[in-house]
Amino acid sequence: MIESLLVANRGEIARRVIRTARALGVRTVALHAGVDADLPHVREADEVVALPGPAAYRDVEAVVAAARATGAEAVHPGYGFLSESPALARACGKEGLLWVGPDPESMELLADKVAARNHVAARGVPVLPGTADAVTGVDGALAAARRLGYPLMVKASAGGGGIGMGVAGNDDELGRAVATAASRGRGAFGDARVLLERYVSGARHVEVQVLGLPDGSVVAFPAERDCSVQRRHQKVVEETPSPAVDAPLRSRLRAAAVTAAQSVGYRNAGTVEFLLQPGTGEFFFLEVNTRLQVEHPITEEACGVDLVELQLRVAAGEDVHVEPVEVRGHAMEFRVCAEDPVRFLPGPGAVTEWAEPSGPGIRVDSGYAAGTTVTPHFDPLLAKLVVSGADRTQVLERARDALEAFRVRGPKINLPFLREVLADPEFTSGTYDTGIVDRLVASRRP
Repeated sequence: MIESLLVANRGEIARRVIRTARALGVRTVALHAGVDADLPHVREADEVVALPGPAAYRDVEAVVAAARATGAEAVHPGYGFLSESPALARACGKEGLLWVGPDPESMELLADKVAARNHVAARGVPVLPGTADAVTGVDGALAAARRLGYPLMVKASAGGGGIGMGVAGNDDELGRAVATAASRGRGAFGDARVLLERYVSGARHVEVQVLGLPDGSVVAFPAERDCSVQRRHQKVVEETPSPAVDAPLRSRLRAAAVTAAQSVGYRNAGTVEFLLQPGTGEFFFLEVNTRLQVEHPITEEACGVDLVELQLRVAAGEDVHVEPVEVRGHAMEFRVCAEDPVRFLPGPGAVTEWAEPSGPGIRVDSGYAAGTTVTPHFDPLLAKLVVSGADRTQVLERARDALEAFRVRGPKINLPFLREVLADPEFTSGTYDTGIVDRLVASRRP
């Protein structure tokens, strides 16, 4: 097992990684950028390195220097920041540090949505009709639209997190969507290329957790995650297993995920994402996230595994065997964010009250506490409320009580919105799709 670990992240995911590392007897090193000095992950690590500022979480040299200075043996990137950075993976290799993630070559291929789409399609994984080559301007996009037809989903070719995504139903909308995707892709990822794919209304967003093992095999966990509750193409509520997936479809999704991961020699934890048409059972490849997902706890609860422990053991080159697991009931995750619950705008501030729910089937992965401060420098995610139970009905009941009991004062908070989702008949019935939040917001208007 790894003896010392630098956690190259902050907040709740840093605490999550530190918790498993501590249970395994691994010494941990945390980072903080000044504004994070009072956060719980800083107090819980065995050693702390101060960074020169918030931007340093994205600085490969700063992260590697912190690992060298503290004698860390390995680096866990969490999610966001440098978690999908081939540059950091390579820098760790040069310094003799273990990288807790896939190899940089796999990361580079899968980070490019066009290249990844073409690669898996050539191996029989279904993809949506779209552009085989990246689009670099409006003229090229309009020419592609003549072939593909409207409506179209426009995506930045690089990166993830829904950045730059938009739907176009005609030429004018396409021009605006391409300009937005190119601008945001250039700003966030240094890449202005754009991918066009056929837009599917009424679809669901489902994903399969995979783990590439040192022996070259890939395990696909049996409880797919449904991430269809999204606002601005960013996930808000996730559940497993999906109410829209039956056993035969689940088997096909897992097989496609394994094919996609094995085709690049994937190692460590990753997630293969698909778009699902519930009425037909057809699904289409979207992308591979080459890191631990925000929503990984619901897989842990439903499958009885510790994905961070498995990540560390794979990175250490252990002879890891994942025995076939059965799904243990149902689980949901609610992302608690420092956001206005009506307009979804960030609302940072000092946390004056923080009271987490507890009880059977309740897990809270949090990055803040009373007395800490939510700053405007980072993503507004504060905590993840994870609820599990014997079946979906029990989870819904427990979630209602838990969301009512969760108390946060100081920053703006989206807890009222999460309660609104939970009370929505479309969500409680399990028949929702990726348009649920837009419909929910529209129903508020007089």
